[in-house]
Amino acid sequence: MNKTAKIFVAGHCGMVGSAIYNELIKKGYDNIVCRTSKELDLRNQQAVADFFEMEKPTYVIDAAARVGGILANNNYPYQFLMDNLQIQSNLMSSALNNSVEKFIFLGSSCIYPKLAPQPLKEEYLLTSSLEPTNEWYALAKITGVKTCEAIRKQFGKDFLSLMPTNTYGQHDNFDLQTSHVLPAMIRKFHEAKINNHAPVTLWGTGAAMREFIHVNDFANAVLFAFENNLAEHLYNVGTGVDLTIKELAMVIQKTVGHKGEIIWDTSKPDGTPRKLLDVSKLSHAGWNASISLEEGLKETYAWFLENADELRQVKM
Repeated sequence: MNKTAKIFVAGHCGMVGSAIYNELIKKGYDNIVCRTSKELDLRNQQAVADFFEMEKPTYVIDAAARVGGILANNNYPYQFLMDNLQIQSNLMSSALNNSVEKFIFLGSSCIYPKLAPQPLKEEYLLTSSLEPTNEWYALAKITGVKTCEAIRKQFGKDFLSLMPTNTYGQHDNFDLQTSHVLPAMIRKFHEAKINNHAPVTLWGTGAAMREFIHVNDFANAVLFAFENNLAEHLYNVGTGVDLTIKELAMVIQKTVGHKGEIIWDTSKPDGTPRKLLDVSKLSHAGWNASISLEEGLKETYAWFLENADELRQVKM
């Protein structure tokens, strides 16, 4: 790759986008253009078109999205569907119209059917119904994947999609109303610890199984895809290892140092029973994850502690 060519990282302020930005800098790329959501509303088609016409980026990495956990998806279905459709469609159409050489679209493992065979292979996409608790976000991301595939097929452009498992790490969202399970657990266990090790109530039975990848590992995978010509349009990105939510809770509880009781509210949903990715395609291409869950959790909790005051100011 030309390290002086202009790269637009959409969503650079988020957890994934900031990790990708840092990885690009570390690899010697020095012509990176970014815009905050206040500077450029990616839902505004004309604003995005004007930006591309002015900046003319050679490469685009799309890490911009409205994201959240089960509660947020359930409470804001329209925003999760429409905002993500608008963001990705505006970016892809402007990238195509302005001859962007490579476009990397980032999605989520929730695109796969709720009861698909495990581990989840890329070819399982659209073979059955989705998990209802996040179908709005999933539908938007599926549309993004198919748009990249269509552009690749019709125009021969290097547009590809990377579907990570659950990401976590520095700059994660720790707001209990909108966060995913892992950062929500970190905050709950921490607050219970400083409140005399009070009991912690968690949703579901704890039996659902999930896979997690540290955001620095995912950013490294994005750079791998960025710097190599990959044959397929869609790749899973994960560790290939999962654990139950109950096991996750115990690992986080130990990491945080909480000594109290864990109460499982079985009236709340578990979500998809299991979401383990088959990562063999990207592995065969030459990339594998390297950060263990225990190591990643220690780093994430340390970051949480270092930024606790700032997180409280924004009401987490």
